[in-house]
Amino acid sequence: MPRFAANVSLLYTEYPFLDRFAAAAQDGFAAVECLFPYAYAPADVAARLQAHGLQQVLMNAPPGDWDAGERGIACLPGREAEFRAGFARALEYAQALQCSRIHVLAGVLPPQADLAAVRAAYLANLAWAADQAARAGQRVLIEPINTRDFPGYFLQRQDQAHAIVQAVAAPNLQVQFDLYHCQIMEGDVASKIRAYLPTGRVGHVQMAGVPGRHEPNVGELNYPYLFGVLDEVSTQCGWDGWVGCEYRPQRGAVPGGTRNGLGWLRGHGQPVPKIGG
Repeated sequence: MPRFAANVSLLYTEYPFLDRFAAAAQDGFAAVECLFPYAYAPADVAARLQAHGLQQVLMNAPPGDWDAGERGIACLPGREAEFRAGFARALEYAQALQCSRIHVLAGVLPPQADLAAVRAAYLANLAWAADQAARAGQRVLIEPINTRDFPGYFLQRQDQAHAIVQAVAAPNLQVQFDLYHCQIMEGDVASKIRAYLPTGRVGHVQMAGVPGRHEPNVGELNYPYLFGVLDEVSTQCGWDGWVGCEYRPQRGAVPGGTRNGLGWLRGHGQPVPKIGG
């Protein structure tokens, strides 16, 4: 079974954010990821990680004005100074939380965008971020995201993301491979796991059920089979990353909504095992 990390931005939402770390640890998770920790002091988040023996394995850099619909600014010409300031803040948090992976959201294409200028800005921002991250021992990740959830998002496909990583040619720039987004945009998920994991360009995997983004045992993807593929390929190529549980519990933010949906991790009524380690 892969090593699973709980996404504490989407899971355990019946609790205040800082209390979700305890809930994840109680359910056996050894690692967590989150979207944006910036509403909380890094020392407070680090204290929760330490208190519950958790490893922070992924966080996002600031995305611009999320409430106004921005989904990253890395590909937006003219926003370079803002991007650099936001990424510097992400590095500060990553170091405080001992988190080695920072996801940089590409952004939504502006109307009548000059695609050549967008791509040039994106590559330049990623090269700069990867250089800054390398000095701090961090990795930068980019993630193809489906255009149903993020209409107009610039980075949409696995081949596009891998081509960008190769073009930047920074050893610490990698792809965040979300099986949920891949199924919606491309399908053929198992073949893409087999194709891309051995390249060394995949730094993190995420998953959720399709189409509702609920538990992995709800929807059209056969996750027991895909977890077996991940295990097989990981053993062959030495991939030792984490699989982030970035789904919204089907029961919602009710008491026990996340915990009672972890049946996909249980076998024959047994308690949830230690997940990862």
